Amino acid sequence: MRSSDPPVDPSFIDSRDPVTSEAVWCGRRTDPTSLDAIIRRARGAQADWRKRPFADRAAQARAFARIVGKRSDELAAIISAENGKPFWEARTEAATVAAKVDLSIRAHDIRCREFAGGGAVTRFRPHGVVAVLGPFNFPAHLPNGHIVPALLAGNAVLFKPSENTPGTAALMEELWCEAGLPRDLLHILYGDGSLGATLAAHPGIDGIFFTGSETVGRKLLQSQASHPGKILALEMGGNNPLVVAECVDPVAAAVLIVQSAFLSAGQRCTCARRLILIESASTRRVLGETVRTAAALTVGHHGVRPEPFMGPVISNDAAGRILSAQESLLKAGGISLLHVERLQEGTPLLRPGMIDMTNATDRPDEEIFGPLLQVIRVKDFEAALTEANDTRFGLAAGLIGGNAAMAAVFRDSVRAGIVNWNRPLTGASGSAPFGGVGHSGNHRPSAFFAADYCAYPVASMEDNQPRLPETLPPGLAVRT
Repeated sequence: MRSSDPPVDPSFIDSRDPVTSEAVWCGRRTDPTSLDAIIRRARGAQADWRKRPFADRAAQARAFARIVGKRSDELAAIISAENGKPFWEARTEAATVAAKVDLSIRAHDIRCREFAGGGAVTRFRPHGVVAVLGPFNFPAHLPNGHIVPALLAGNAVLFKPSENTPGTAALMEELWCEAGLPRDLLHILYGDGSLGATLAAHPGIDGIFFTGSETVGRKLLQSQASHPGKILALEMGGNNPLVVAECVDPVAAAVLIVQSAFLSAGQRCTCARRLILIESASTRRVLGETVRTAAALTVGHHGVRPEPFMGPVISNDAAGRILSAQESLLKAGGISLLHVERLQEGTPLLRPGMIDMTNATDRPDEEIFGPLLQVIRVKDFEAALTEANDTRFGLAAGLIGGNAAMAAVFRDSVRAGIVNWNRPLTGASGSAPFGGVGHSGNHRPSAFFAADYCAYPVASMEDNQPRLPETLPPGLAVRT
């Protein structure tokens, strides 16, 4: 139910345009006491779903992809309205929702295909009923990256979206229903973080697939310490380094840096947070171009035309945290190169910022989830590698400039799950694994490797009848 009026009943939840505060969507909250019944229904549906041939499940997913393709503008519109990202970017996200299906079918075929070896046959079995806890920054694409492979593997899914973007989840459910997904295989649960915690703790859940902050991810990990039988896949962002070496084209380098740091208003988990410059005349020119390019970025409401480069951060509270982080960095000795500022009072529209932290003290190893880039100057490549690895996170890292030999050393030396060279740090392929090490994840990468955590292997030694072994162990006598 879409509404222009706020909910008047606490049993309802709504989403609002981050800039105008206009209501976008309204629906009923999920009563936590209903989880038992929901999970029972999901498990009943899953018992039949898992027995279907994989080809049938794949056909169902492809039907969903066709429906998404037909209604992609509608999906993009609600993503823009709830999240605030420009329509051009929301359309890109909607396209990835449909594209995920064929990628996931191929991944399942490669990663979970029955195989024989060493006298055993290995097959793959779904976990049962799994929970997907989704983020606001890609409210369709990221949960879809769990939901599609989970359903393909034969699971039922309970999806708790971000309380900021419930309408996107509601439309996703509608698209699956239109595609003919059997009843009770996908449930959307509406509520805040407390509902997510209740869902994750429920004994009827066989797995938890989470994308979000390190703080929440660690709480989930701690809460599951006594439940080793429950699969847990975590993707938690990072304090990502982007190293700049000698560059032939400083303008091209600056464009890559700006895309890496400020796409989606800096609200991508792979966004560059630390720009590490190897001191030279070349990298000083790159920095100057980067500041100029960032200062000229257009920021605005998703409805304005021509479309802006970036929209708001998700809320005024989020904007306040970014502004507070900027002040803390400046108090620690940072020098502002471009100041983060509210462009419109009372809204989360922010001009992106850059702070030179080279001589600052006690730089925090935190993910500042927004358009604020720290700059650190170092004397040489070895110092750049040391600085890049000076983090407890390990999601993404990038190198701009240099040569193939330097890129090979960088790729081998930097501890991260995604390492790019002369490409935006925000670029990732659905045909590859997506995830990090350290505090960025728990070695359960998603994207092409999501199939790995959506099913578990069962190895079987088999024969069509019992047979005497050719040799018997000592002391075992049989009559012949």
